[in-house]
Amino acid sequence: MPSTSARNQFDGVITALTRGPVNAEVAITLPGGTVVHAVVTQQAVAELQLAVGRPARAIIKASDVVVAA
Repeated sequence: MPSTSARNQFDGVITALTRGPVNAEVAITLPGGTVVHAVVTQQAVAELQLAVGRPARAIIKASDVVVAA
């Protein structure tokens, strides 16, 4: 995997992939059961070969975090 300066990295499994006209929402379930949601482009889905059941790593830039209860 390429190196990155991002410290907030979480490994999990893709448990949902909802495609829209331009973007897709990806749900990654972490080992403890927490679910991280991300919005990515359809091009990223294709290039990264994202699919339900595949392992994934969420790399989160601190300034891009939104917390909701």
